[in-house]
Amino acid sequence: MGRILAIDYGTKRTGIAVSDPLRIIAGGLETVATKELERWLAQYFAANDVSTIVVGKPVRMDGAPSETWKYVEPLAARLRKTYPDKEVVFHDERFTSVMAHRTMLESGIGRMARRDKALVDKISATIILQSYMEFNK
Repeated sequence: MGRILAIDYGTKRTGIAVSDPLRIIAGGLETVATKELERWLAQYFAANDVSTIVVGKPVRMDGAPSETWKYVEPLAARLRKTYPDKEVVFHDERFTSVMAHRTMLESGIGRMARRDKALVDKISATIILQSYMEFNK
C-alpha cells in the first residue's frame, strides 16, 4: 500500500502534501506552479510509491461547486487516465485556507511568513490530507 498524496489546486499555485508510508501522518511536501503540476507529479510518482491521490474539492458554503471546480474536475480525469493504478478521490476543502492561516498564527510564525501564499497552500494541502485520513480511519 503506497502513500497518499493530496492536492490543494489553485489557478496559480498548487499545494501538495503526502502521508508517511504507514499512512498515519500528513506532511506538507511542496508548492508548485500549477502550470508545472502534472510534470511535477510524473516525476514524483516515478520516484515514490503513491497509491491514492486526494484532490481538494472546491465547494461553496452551500455545497455547490466553486469557480475552481471547472479546473479541478478535468485535472482529476487526466490523473485517472494517466495513472490508472492510482485511486483518485475528492475531499471537501472548505475552510482549509482559514485553518491554514490559524495554524500559522498559533504556531508563532511571523507576520511576513504568514503572507507567504505558497506556505498557506502547502499547509492547506496538509489539512486536506489529514482530514481525508481521519475520515477514512
